[in-house]
Amino acid sequence: MVGIDPGVTNTGYGVVLRRGGRMAALDGGVVETDPDQPLDLRLLEIHARVHALVTEHEPDIVAVEDLYFGRNVRTALAVGQARGVVLLAAAQHGVETVSYTPQQVKLAVCGTGSAGKAQVQRMVATLLCLSAAPEPDHAADALAVGICGASALRNALAAA
Repeated sequence: MVGIDPGVTNTGYGVVLRRGGRMAALDGGVVETDPDQPLDLRLLEIHARVHALVTEHEPDIVAVEDLYFGRNVRTALAVGQARGVVLLAAAQHGVETVSYTPQQVKLAVCGTGSAGKAQVQRMVATLLCLSAAPEPDHAADALAVGICGASALRNALAAA
């Protein structure tokens, strides 16, 4: 399962493997783009890195965090564009995508949809048996999206 926390400046990614009742982090990090570059080149870089990530890890599913619409509409539109190139990269590989709201991710990882960033980071570390909370927070958020997706998949398989 590849989890993605989309953003134009920082797109977090995390690769989560589930075996039995345990989960492990296989990879994680952030695609950083230069704010001084034109938006189209930044989106191209995000697409290329996510495309390479999907090529390398061959996930069955890419879980992507849904757009959070705050007060800044301009930022929300740019994040939506970053999310779009992530979906495109997955589709080019024939990989299914699923989307989760930030509240769904927090609920799956922390048991409450109102958890703070520090709590999410601690729980990601606990659930993935990491010695420390993942840094930066965009990588932790992406791993949390991956955990949410892996948990939802396990629950769906158990119900089938």
